[in-house]
Amino acid sequence: MLPLTDKTLFVTGASRGAGAGVAREIAQAGGRVILGYAKNREAADAVAKQLGDQALGLVGADFAMPGAAADAWSRASAIAGGAIHGLVLNHGVFEAAGVDDAADVWTRNWSRTLQINLQSCADLARLAARDWIDGRETRALVAISSRAGHRGDDADHPAYAASKAGLIALIKTLARAYSGRGLLAYAIAPGWIDTEMAPQHPQDRARALAEVPYGNMAKPEELGRLCAFLLSGACESATGATFDVNGASYVR
Repeated sequence: MLPLTDKTLFVTGASRGAGAGVAREIAQAGGRVILGYAKNREAADAVAKQLGDQALGLVGADFAMPGAAADAWSRASAIAGGAIHGLVLNHGVFEAAGVDDAADVWTRNWSRTLQINLQSCADLARLAARDWIDGRETRALVAISSRAGHRGDDADHPAYAASKAGLIALIKTLARAYSGRGLLAYAIAPGWIDTEMAPQHPQDRARALAEVPYGNMAKPEELGRLCAFLLSGACESATGATFDVNGASYVR
């Protein structure tokens, strides 16, 4: 992997879990990190303290609100001094609504999930593309999707699966359109990641692990190291690809 020294990277959803792991690995590779968070400023501050001088600043944003992406990108650019070299789209929600739920619950779930998981990511990617295309330096974005984007999810999470499939399609399209003009785009499709968002009850955890041939959930630092590798420019011809990180629980 090439070092990320002198590069500034904006990581959304970086206050905990996988996003915090991504931020730590980017910082360890020499990158300067702008940490995005939704509501928990205290948790984002704690991650920033872990990163020390490699943390440039924090950007709070409620991506459920239309227009939040533009404000977040503007503030991140101001913190970076105008030069953001890479973007990791890690934020998202995993909220339930199935066909047996009331129509208003179903509609609200789809609207909120698509807004946060897909629309706001597309808005951020658009703003990055407008800044990066035909620039003097090649830059990269990495979107954290899910194996659900390929195989689907359970009965309560069709909106989540659809949003993650859309994110993969967005990355493929950006790569096809702009890889020769300075914008590289990659997706990562994890299964369970061993964070507080994974099943914690022993029986639930056992059921989750039963479908993972490798036998363990992915660690946040694994996701982080892959992000750092892709952002470093070490394998630029992989642009447009989706990388599965799921312990062989879904292979294609």
